[in-house]
Amino acid sequence: MAFLLALLTAAFLVLAFPHFDFVWLAPVALTPLLVAVAREPRPWRRFLLGHLAGVVYWFGICYWIEAVLAKYGGLNVPLAWLSFLLFCLIKAIHLGVFACLAGIFMRRWWVAPGVAALWVAIEATHGFLGFAWLALGNAGVNMGLPMRLAPYTGVYGLSFVFAIMGAAMALAILRRPRLNLMWLLALPFLIFLPPLPDAHPGRQTAVLVQPDISEEEQWTPQSVDRMQRGLAELSLRGVLSGGSERPELVAWPEVPAPLDYDADPRFQSLVKQLARAANTHLLLGVVGHTPQGAPQNTAILVSPQGDLLSRYDKVNLVPFGEFVPWPFEWIKRISQETGDFVPGARVVVSPVGNHKIGTFICYESVFPNFVRRFVADGAEVLFNISNDGYFGRSGARQQHLAIVRMRAAENRRWILRATNDGITATIDPAGRLRGGLPLYVQAASRSGFTYTADLTFYTRHGDWFAILCAAASVALLVLGRPLRARRPPVTTNC
Repeated sequence: MAFLLALLTAAFLVLAFPHFDFVWLAPVALTPLLVAVAREPRPWRRFLLGHLAGVVYWFGICYWIEAVLAKYGGLNVPLAWLSFLLFCLIKAIHLGVFACLAGIFMRRWWVAPGVAALWVAIEATHGFLGFAWLALGNAGVNMGLPMRLAPYTGVYGLSFVFAIMGAAMALAILRRPRLNLMWLLALPFLIFLPPLPDAHPGRQTAVLVQPDISEEEQWTPQSVDRMQRGLAELSLRGVLSGGSERPELVAWPEVPAPLDYDADPRFQSLVKQLARAANTHLLLGVVGHTPQGAPQNTAILVSPQGDLLSRYDKVNLVPFGEFVPWPFEWIKRISQETGDFVPGARVVVSPVGNHKIGTFICYESVFPNFVRRFVADGAEVLFNISNDGYFGRSGARQQHLAIVRMRAAENRRWILRATNDGITATIDPAGRLRGGLPLYVQAASRSGFTYTADLTFYTRHGDWFAILCAAASVALLVLGRPLRARRPPVTTNC
């Protein structure tokens, strides 16, 4: 029964996210596992329960990784499955540790907030321990009341709310004293937080280009030339579709194609001609290079006169796509570039007239504390250029979009998202989807946005809430340790 409960938690977690979007499961997703660990006194068995749930969760939510490794990573199907299963086994350690430690809390009166803090503390470690994807709080991106927390605590505040509700439900099932549920009385006070900003049309315009370039194209000089000219023509059509009104800028996505700006004078000339013809700024996803010639995933901003204004080199690279993490060095990289990509070293905020923009690239959207640095450094609107084509027709595209929407709400910024073949979208400062292009079409979309200068509490202070939860978890683990039984005094008869 305990292992069935662990599997039920894994199922709830998978179903709470796209494709399924049964978001009402998020507040009870952890309940079955917590019931199981509360009844299990042995730490190693609690770890096994959590690890089993973790393996099934990562398998269910990231099933697309196997197809990516097989189709683009140069692996045969059995080896791709083996690699993916190894990935799931490693990532499941997080949930195993959570289950092991949560069992220590389950008989304490502070169990509900303690478990929620522990969940957040462990959830926040995914990024710097190899791979991050969906936080539990991402399931609440369409929930108006929990989303009021986003500009204060980031996504981790929503994760805390769902975890404390799951813990309370477990306590109710276990028939614990009602006093242990008193923590839920704080949740109605969320209504006193400022509501989400109203939906207003943007005052400025940008053109988002979706070129729909094949992931499997075998490039020749002729096909490269056609591709680059096609991007320029698509951009001009988007600019001219507004008549005499010129957009603030044109944004190209990250694309699976050789756009070597700093190594191809002919492409540089094409970009300069396009900027002058469109009479607007160009934000382009290109391949850059270090002084030593190593490739970098780069976003450049070009002025209406065709001059290079800024360059941002992607800091957070994609595991398997842009570098191969340990212990997977034997897997061929997905990228067609020679050698691993080299990460950038700094956040760059770029000038557009009297305003500033920030651009984060693809997978960097999963790092809330990183994205908020663009806004803290002055970005008044954010752009996310991405190539989600490797996801195929899986739910990963919608999952990625939900992650980006949370970044918009945390920082109260418009985010304009240009992708290779979808999902190209406009997101307002409340995280609402305000329009987008269909998948797998070649198109250019005119998208409205507004420059915003105000900073949220989260933008100013970053992951303070996750750090607080980590500190509280350590303190509660110390308090939660069972006291050793005192030995009776030894007496002797004289």
